[in-house]
Amino acid sequence: MRSFRRTLVTAALLALAIGLAGCESFDPPDFFNRKKPLVGDRRAVFPEGVPGVPQGVPPELVKGYQPPPEPPPPPVEEAKPAKPKPKPRPVAAAPKPPKVAAPKPAKGAPAPGPWPNSPPPRPAAAQPAPGPWPSAPPAAPAPAGQWPTPPGQAQR
Repeated sequence: MRSFRRTLVTAALLALAIGLAGCESFDPPDFFNRKKPLVGDRRAVFPEGVPGVPQGVPPELVKGYQPPPEPPPPPVEEAKPAKPKPKPRPVAAAPKPPKVAAPKPAKGAPAPGPWPNSPPPRPAAAQPAPGPWPSAPPAAPAPAGQWPTPPGQAQR
């Protein structure tokens, strides 16, 4: 029975293959493609190639390439002496006001800050020693041989 079924399946596949081979217009990608192509004619965007990009292999990568010899440097002409420029006259500067000595602060007064209207510095207050963070009550030790209760469940 099995050999008959296998022979029947093989014959059916061969008949299908021969039938499809005879079809001239059978194209599976078009058969499953349900998209409609866009209207309009198709033409190359850059028919002569992308502007600014050379075509083919660069000459530096071709086997046996020899770079062109460097051109000789241009002859140096002797510089003609230029006329010396006249020195500009110094402009009279505005007179500066004389400096006045700042008054000395009294003893015990805080030193002035870097800005004239800055508030005086605050004295350092004694901060309490930091405790354990977060401040939670110490957990009671679990009895030996018993697992701790998971969070969110009451003890029985």
